[in-house]
Parts: sequence; structure tokens; C-alpha cells
Amino acid sequence: MNLNRRKFLQNTGTLVLGSVALSGKAANFLMAKHTVGIQLYTFFNVIDADVKGTLTKVAAAGYKDIESAFSKKGGYYGMPPKDFKSLVNDLGMSWKSHHVLGAPFKMPVGTKMPTTPDGKPMVIPPMKNLKDNMQQLVDEAAEGGVKYLVCASTPFETLAELNSSIEVLNKTGEAAKKAGLQFAYHNHDREFHAVEGKIPYDMMLSETDPAMVKMELDLAWAIKAGKDPVAMFKQHPGRFPLWHVKDLDAGRENVLPVGSGTINFKPIFAAASIAGMQNFFVEHDMPKDAFASMTSSITYINKNLNV
Repeated sequence: MNLNRRKFLQNTGTLVLGSVALSGKAANFLMAKHTVGIQLYTFFNVIDADVKGTLTKVAAAGYKDIESAFSKKGGYYGMPPKDFKSLVNDLGMSWKSHHVLGAPFKMPVGTKMPTTPDGKPMVIPPMKNLKDNMQQLVDEAAEGGVKYLVCASTPFETLAELNSSIEVLNKTGEAAKKAGLQFAYHNHDREFHAVEGKIPYDMMLSETDPAMVKMELDLAWAIKAGKDPVAMFKQHPGRFPLWHVKDLDAGRENVLPVGSGTINFKPIFAAASIAGMQNFFVEHDMPKDAFASMTSSITYINKNLNV
């Protein structure tokens, strides 16, 4: 046996033994495909009082990707997009996505304003929206360097309103592409309930360009509506590059930290490649303790899900 062959076998044996010896976090690290992100709506009630402090805690918990939402301070948590990007990057994280409204905000018929942890109705500040301010919002997102611009919600109380919203989605998808962004739509559970005999989510899927308008699937809200995320992935492969990850109680009513409720996330994450998932974001709507929730969620994800 020549020297080169002997060295090759020795190195191969060392690699194999090292691989066998790996367990726990080391093995998970080698197998990991995606970093863990968080949607900053989780911190709606606290972040504006201390933006840098909140993001510092998020980074310390192990989150690597950020998806931003609206802020009581306006803009991007009171900052221009480039400044917010710099803050996130300086803390070792990446700003991947930003949420905007599809039209001027209004509560759906028959619903009440969500309450904050102190029991008071949430106050929604004035916000720009895609119907009235599309190009500005697209340009700001591009300036911030995010990859995705996401419509967080849009009105569809009537079929006419739904058609108007779909038109806005298509126009924004085109504008986003020109700006180097990927546009997507984020669901709640109401998109899966019929409006004048039509299912809004089905129309959004079929009447928008799959290349221009992707979907950010909120897994919990889809499940609350009776949908199977894996079946959705198989029906529309590659259409779901973004996910929101939260848990639900047994009654499918109350949001919980990931892993503390009733959703079985393992088969969903096993189908990530079918979905075309590129990034996922932990989200907890109006938690009593946002920092405890984010820590509990990422601890469960790192221990139990091969992401």
C-alpha cells in the first residue's frame, strides 16, 4: 500500500468515526438546512420602547433571521430601512422579509380588535398600504435589502372586494419583481371560509401568477381552518417559500409557543422541500411574555425539528 492510499484511508476512517461520534447539537448542526427566524409582531407591545434592546435579546436567544412588521413609531421601528438593516446586521442577524397591509386597515365584519396582554384593545397606528402606497413600500423594502415583501392581510368581505385585492396582489408582484424582490401573501384562517360561494385563498392561488405572488403559509391559521399544510404543499409545490410557525391549544383558539400545543410539526417540516420553503419565522400573537415565548419556541425547534 503506497503512502497516499494509506493517508486516504486514515483520513476516511477518521471522518467516519467522527461522524458516528457526533450527536445532539453537533449532529443537528450538520443536518440543518435553515436558520431560525422570528416575526417581530411577536414583540408588538414592547419593541418600540427599546428596539435595539429587543433585537439584542432576540439575537442572544439564537434567532438568525428577522421578519419585520408595522411599528407604533412608524417606518421601520422609527428608522429608515437602511438604518434598521444595519442594526439587525450588527447584531449578527439577517433581515429577510417585511410585512405590509394590502389596503387601509379595517376590522373584518363580526370581529373585534385583538386585546393586548393588559386586556385593552390593540391600537393600530396609521399605516401605508399597497392599494394606496404600493410603489413607495416596494422601493423602501428594496432599499432595506430584504428578499421578500409580504402582504400581511387584505380586505375581502365581498367578492368585489376580493377581486380588487387580487388585482393589488398581482400589481405588487410585478412591481416587486422589477425591484428585485419576491412578493408573497400571508394568510389567516378567514381566507379559507367562503365569500359569496368562493374560497378567497383558492382564488388567490389560482388568479395570481405563481412566479410573482408566492405564499407565506401561517401553519397554525391554516390548520385552525381545517387545512392540511402537507396536502397544500403537494397540490401547489414550490409556492410556499415562507412559513409562520406558532402552536395552538386543543380548541384551536389560543396561540401558544411552538411545541407547547397540539400541532405536530414534524411531518410539516419533513415536507419543506415540497413546499419550497426557504425561510420560516416563529410568531406568537400578543403573548403575555414575548421573550419567554421566543425562548421556549426556539428551544423546542432546535431540540425536536430537523430544520
